[in-house]
Amino acid sequence: MSLINLLPQKIKEELRSKSLLKVISGLNNFDVQSVKIIVEAASLGGADLVDIACKPELVDLALKNSTLSVCVSSVVPRSFQDCVKAGASLIEIGNYDTFYEKGIHFSDKKVLNITKETRDLLPNFPLSVTVPHTMPIDKQVDLAVKLVEEGVDIIQTEGGISSTPYSPGIQGFFEKSVPTLASTYAIHQEFKKQSLNIPIMSASGLSQVTCPLAISSGASAVGVGSVVNKLDDLISMIAVVRGLKESLKNSIIGEKIS
Repeated sequence: MSLINLLPQKIKEELRSKSLLKVISGLNNFDVQSVKIIVEAASLGGADLVDIACKPELVDLALKNSTLSVCVSSVVPRSFQDCVKAGASLIEIGNYDTFYEKGIHFSDKKVLNITKETRDLLPNFPLSVTVPHTMPIDKQVDLAVKLVEEGVDIIQTEGGISSTPYSPGIQGFFEKSVPTLASTYAIHQEFKKQSLNIPIMSASGLSQVTCPLAISSGASAVGVGSVVNKLDDLISMIAVVRGLKESLKNSIIGEKIS
């Protein structure tokens, strides 16, 4: 039984309309000032959800400095409990990019074990799990189905770190997005085949140019990180978030017109 209905009303509405925007500060970003500015930019720019490192103090900071719902990310199940008490609305296993940089990879067995342990600790709380992009696409699809069987409520794809754009400008944006779009499409097709009504969040490597493609590929939400959190000032961050959200709204309008 999906626990999506336990999410805040705004999050449920955005998932239904396939226009949810999540801004990611980073699983290992515990810098208070950095998280604060990212949270403020996400809120002022019109995002729906902010994804922060799994620490109760950061949850408290996010709630005090924005009107957004908070998602916390970790690969340590026990770390979620205090963040849930602090007011997080969603817990997420994943955002593995910082681990890849250290040569640490996650097998399907490891992801499933972390998921089962998390579900044992928090059986009645909305859970999102990221499918590692380091697996072949068919293995990603298999893992996504197994995760749903374990009671996962949202499946997140990734892939940006594995993609090296060869072209500048718009063509480079498309090249960067290919891995996560491919995962999103393949998982969505299998979910349709098996009549699994589970939202997919397409994350990593997306931009204002390619967010609409994620929705067309089967995503109900998109997650963005470096395109926002690598910027130097609040004004620039807000402008990018607004552009991302606008691109999602326009993609939905376009679908309705067509």
